[in-house]
Amino acid sequence: MDPALFVRNNTEIIRPPLVPEIGLHLATQMTPIWQATEESLARGAVPPPYWAFAWAGGQALARYLLDHPETVAGREVLDIGSGSGIVAIAAAKAGASRVVAAEIDPFAAAAIALNAALNGVSVTVETRDLLNRAAAGWGVALAGDICYEEPMSSRAMTLLRRIAARGRLALLGDPGRAYLPRSGLVERARYEVPTTRELEDREAREGVVWQVLPE
Repeated sequence: MDPALFVRNNTEIIRPPLVPEIGLHLATQMTPIWQATEESLARGAVPPPYWAFAWAGGQALARYLLDHPETVAGREVLDIGSGSGIVAIAAAKAGASRVVAAEIDPFAAAAIALNAALNGVSVTVETRDLLNRAAAGWGVALAGDICYEEPMSSRAMTLLRRIAARGRLALLGDPGRAYLPRSGLVERARYEVPTTRELEDREAREGVVWQVLPE
């Protein structure tokens, strides 16, 4: 199935509670879209469709960018593991000169393109795996809620730290995931993010925006 058609057929346009300025194609329940993803690919063991939900870490980072547009205004921005594209879209709305959303999942890539168009912003979707590539060229690197599993967390944090080592700004939005680093982070902001028990173990998560320091 065409990924863009799949996204349209299995989502609704929703405005996340912490970032109502942004509309996204999102799922209203986890299980049905997970099953639909497996069926569309005609194989099992498909990763959950993380792109179909506005996770707490991403909402916190997007909120921060909209509240502090000077963070990205006029800069080239890389959003790592973009998912729904909420962080990339917030960066574009905040005035970034160019935004690249890095996302290897073809369904997520389709969702990002649809979501960017829905919000009237320009976001370039990069489906190659950038995590082992050079860190040069970015004014700001962003990552929302990427510390939920290994090796994604370690690889993404390594790239963020490499970018920070070049004197560039690297920001991470995270609500206390299992693989959040215990050092090398400086808190910039903290938000209470409403969520549901279908996605989380509580009705709200505390989303923290961290500045990532070089190793």
